Amino acid sequence: MTFPVVGMVGGGQLARMTHEAGIPLGLKFKLLSDTPQDSAAQVVSEVVIGDYRDLDTLRAFARGCDVITFDHEHVPTEHLRALEADGIPVRPGSDALVHAQDKGVMRAKLTEIGAPCPRNRIVSDPADAAAFAEEAGGFPVILKTVRGGYDGKGVWVVRSETEAADPFRAGVPVLAEEKVDFVRELAANIVRSPHGQAVAYPVVESIQVDGVCDTVIAPAPELDEALTGEAQQLALRIAAELDVVGHLAVELFETRDGRILVNELAMRPHNSGHWTQDGAITSQFANHVRAVLDLPLGDPRPRAPWTVMCNVLGGDYPDMYQAYLHCMARDPQLKIHMYGKDVKPGRKVGHVNTYGDDLADVRERARHAADYLRGTITE
Repeated sequence: MTFPVVGMVGGGQLARMTHEAGIPLGLKFKLLSDTPQDSAAQVVSEVVIGDYRDLDTLRAFARGCDVITFDHEHVPTEHLRALEADGIPVRPGSDALVHAQDKGVMRAKLTEIGAPCPRNRIVSDPADAAAFAEEAGGFPVILKTVRGGYDGKGVWVVRSETEAADPFRAGVPVLAEEKVDFVRELAANIVRSPHGQAVAYPVVESIQVDGVCDTVIAPAPELDEALTGEAQQLALRIAAELDVVGHLAVELFETRDGRILVNELAMRPHNSGHWTQDGAITSQFANHVRAVLDLPLGDPRPRAPWTVMCNVLGGDYPDMYQAYLHCMARDPQLKIHMYGKDVKPGRKVGHVNTYGDDLADVRERARHAADYLRGTITE
């Protein structure tokens, strides 16, 4: 076999779908997973069970891999640098990935390169958070732990110095940000290869419920053409400045006065790009694989005028397979993607994609399928 081995650290659904994208190319995947029950561990043929926080485990896993990539950002930065010193291709590299691992580092770098961001600074205690709030025009403000947060975890909206105490109990640095008065959240997804080729997907609208992505609409409806171009160019510039290899999601706020501000960065396939599996000529997963192997990138253009992705969250209805009969009969064009996870309330266990010419119809079809699978509706 002359085909390369892609080592994927992390056994979640992103690894599962990235592996799926590599199958038609004949690629071999090797997975470092926490447990045999993890989403990707159920489908990848070569699985190593181990702790990604242990350097010896990472080094042993990397043997026989032609490149290492990730489905999360939590591998310690110093371990990534040790792998690179061993001569192992790590993509994205440690110097890039640290900007997705550490929000303080990210904000400092984005400020340095002139990327538009909410007002922010690292704060040392509740009194310092209150001082920042005064500088930013008053409470409420947003406090975030600089490492480890996701899906609303590690993020607080605080309205007083007393409320600001909780984030500091974790004993890690805390970033304070102004609370942005925004119209909606957007995401600009791009993919960049080691030789500098890059492609940009349509800018999407990302709708959050309780801090978790619920719906993604591609492209973002009624987004000004100039602002679309600005968001894509910003994402491409950030990728180049940080030397990102692979997929980069730039989460954005669209403000009421017509600006965009960078909220978060993710250097891996991202929930806001799941629509590309069925709605784009080349999915984010396929292009991420191409990028980390330095292959020519695929066409990111959409296949239909509108694509809508809805996450399927766990509820009180564990037997989702029984719901397939209704969903598939009602909408033969519906695309269902399940992750092989146990159903728990609020947990992301899958997503659905719909596409077509009429946005209202496409949205209704996706929403109905996601709600029926969850058991929120029964007809």
